[in-house]
Amino acid sequence: MSDFPVIIETPVPTDTESTPTRRAFLGIATAAGLCYAGAIGYPVYRYLASPAEMAASETAVTEVTLDKAQDLPLASALMFKFGSSPAMLIHGADDSWVAFSAVCTHLGCTVKFEPELNRIHCSCHGGTYDPHTGKNVSGPPPKPLKAYKVNVGATNVVVSRA
Repeated sequence: MSDFPVIIETPVPTDTESTPTRRAFLGIATAAGLCYAGAIGYPVYRYLASPAEMAASETAVTEVTLDKAQDLPLASALMFKFGSSPAMLIHGADDSWVAFSAVCTHLGCTVKFEPELNRIHCSCHGGTYDPHTGKNVSGPPPKPLKAYKVNVGATNVVVSRA
């Protein structure tokens, strides 16, 4: 054995080793770019996919049974879901029954029945529809509301595709 001490040297990092390399920078930039693209792309995808999903789910539903809807008072409406879309069942003052989609044909806002004014109204842009036919009467809606077939039974009301 020798009397000399053993010295272990550890390498000291130089300035070139502590600065990020071009490859590391590109990896970080690529990851950040993918995160940014995902944050922007996902909402755009959901917005564009929604009409297709709604159309697919709407075609799957052919009828809706509304229990105790026959007890609806005259000149009133009942909002319900037909598939994934809102719809309304109207019991007219003349004891007539009609059902329409509650989605405005202008920009897709939800419409409401106003019995005191005898109209279906969209408060988004002031569009009005006839509560007996669903026909667009005034405002920007380009076409009438989608009508459904109504069958009033003793214990329920069945609303189906026309």
